[in-house]
Amino acid sequence: MSCWLETLLALLMKCPHCGNLESKVVDSRLSAEGDITRRRRECERCNKRFTSYERVEAELPMIVKKDGRREPFDRLKILHGMQKACEKRPIGMDTIEGVVNQIEIWAQELGRTEVLSHLVGEKVMEALHGLDEIAYVRYASVYRSFKDINEFMDELKDVLNKKQS
Repeated sequence: MSCWLETLLALLMKCPHCGNLESKVVDSRLSAEGDITRRRRECERCNKRFTSYERVEAELPMIVKKDGRREPFDRLKILHGMQKACEKRPIGMDTIEGVVNQIEIWAQELGRTEVLSHLVGEKVMEALHGLDEIAYVRYASVYRSFKDINEFMDELKDVLNKKQS
């Protein structure tokens, strides 16, 4: 990134502590995957430090919902859903972020302008199934909208059968 652009970005980064728009970059690091730049910043007014993350915005498909509505791909929606499912489970944020990144890359690499929401949901469930069975069942119970306890029990039996195999 050119020096003038970095200076411009630093000037436009709002301090979460005092709201000041002027800060300086103290440290920059590239993520292990090389797709995110983490910057430690210091506010010019209050001198408090904060972190910003930069990522290249990619062309992502629109998500086609069950009712036919279309909305932009939203990685935060996937992240929040996974966080809920993994609450109080031994799964770190780095792992959850990694799964969300993989799903985002998958959606990009499809090369489509639209993707059905159930395909994204299935990708999340597939990843959770490999990480933690409880998180998987939590996510599946919301995602699949079980109509009664029997449908839920059938899903649990499938999980148990796969575990024993």
